[in-house]
Amino acid sequence: MLPLHFGDYTLKAEVYNVFEKENCCCTFASMKNVFPIIVFVAFFSLSCKQTETLTREEVMTVIRNFDNAWKNKNAGGVDSVLSPSYIYFTQSGGAFGKNNILQTAGSDDYKLDSMERQQLDIKIEGNTAIVNTIWNGKGSYFGNEFNDKQRCSVTIIKRKGKVEILSEHCTLIR
Repeated sequence: MLPLHFGDYTLKAEVYNVFEKENCCCTFASMKNVFPIIVFVAFFSLSCKQTETLTREEVMTVIRNFDNAWKNKNAGGVDSVLSPSYIYFTQSGGAFGKNNILQTAGSDDYKLDSMERQQLDIKIEGNTAIVNTIWNGKGSYFGNEFNDKQRCSVTIIKRKGKVEILSEHCTLIR
C-alpha cells in the first residue's frame, strides 16, 4: 500500500507495475513524480514566443509593392506595406512619420516621371531584413524638379505574418 497525503486526508492505494510484462519500471508512484515535469515543459513550450522567419521572396515582394504604389500615386498601396511605426529619415537629417509619407505619396505636388531600383543587397536575421539599394528617380516636388540617385537603407520586419517596411533612410549620391 502506498499512502497518498492530501492535506488532512490520507488515501492508501496499491501500486501496480502496469508494464511488468515488458520489464519496465514505470509505476504509478514514479509517474506521479514525472507528471509535474511534463506539465512544466508543456507550459514552458507553449509560453515561449515563436519568432517568424522572413524570406528573401517576401522582402522582394514588399519592395516591389512599395515601388509600384509610389509610381502609381497609390497612397493606399503605400500604406499597405508600411508598419504603423514607420519612419523615414531624410538626407537633411529630418524624420517623417507614416502620415507625412502617405500625404506625399498621394499629393498632386509630388510627381514621379520615372524611377528604378538598382543593387538590392538583402541581409536577413530572423524576422528582420536590411535592404541596401540604390534608388533613381526623376520628377518634381512643389514645382522643383529633381533627378536623384540615392543610396537607401530599408528596414523590413515580419510580425504576426505580415511583412512591412519599418524604416527607410536615403542619402543622395553625388
